[in-house]
Amino acid sequence: MSRTPTPFAADVYRAVTQIPKGKVATYSQIALMSGHRGAARAVGNALHVNPFFGSVPCHRVVNASGALAPDFAFGGVDAQRRLLEGEGVVVKDGKVDLEEYQWIGEE
Repeated sequence: MSRTPTPFAADVYRAVTQIPKGKVATYSQIALMSGHRGAARAVGNALHVNPFFGSVPCHRVVNASGALAPDFAFGGVDAQRRLLEGEGVVVKDGKVDLEEYQWIGEE
């Protein structure tokens, strides 16, 4: 796999790197932040092939209801849960409470 992302994916990865530890964002939120409103599914696809795992924290992206990715590309849903919990995010029944953990632009 090439480490050179498409322009769309590069926009997505830039947006995802803004999410601070201990916070999450939704796929649609990342689509909007990256300049690709309405492309939430494509955001998920770009994150699934993220060649920069570790520097692009794709584990911090969840769906609109706060659910973790069942097919998290880097170890499955349990790996995503462990990564989030390691940052202090509480995951209950495979979901994150967006009221508490969704990043809305504050640092």
